[in-house]
Amino acid sequence: MYNGALAAEYAEEWWNRRNSAFPSFPVDCTNFVSQCLLAGGLTMRGYPDRYRGWWIQGGQWSLSWAVAHSMRWFLEEAAERVSEASMLIIGDVICYDFAGDGRVDHTAIVTYIDQGVPYVNAHTNDSRRRLWTYSDSAAYSPSIRYYFFHLS
Repeated sequence: MYNGALAAEYAEEWWNRRNSAFPSFPVDCTNFVSQCLLAGGLTMRGYPDRYRGWWIQGGQWSLSWAVAHSMRWFLEEAAERVSEASMLIIGDVICYDFAGDGRVDHTAIVTYIDQGVPYVNAHTNDSRRRLWTYSDSAAYSPSIRYYFFHLS
């Protein structure tokens, strides 16, 4: 059973470093979120098919483990998509389509909520308790689309 608090604890511990037990990528956001989800107890599935499920094993991983757009499609099946950021809780995931072109570019995990407003941790441009909108990001555009996933 998934425990969002444990996922967020992992995200707090590793937000600005890399855990040598896992691969590290130049674009590391989804790999980081995957590690957080695993720490929270999300069950891996789909091995050894890289195109199905969500898993890491024996030096290999599914596309959804490390690719933001693939993570979005995995979460569409494995989590509940909600319509508003205010519906998220600790340990939930936000996928970002910065250009609004239907292709997810980034993922982050909710680690803190202040008066109903989620804040996220992420890798690539390592971030801790960043406002969920990412409006301060160079990648932000007025066309941005968000995908909110509730896992607990």
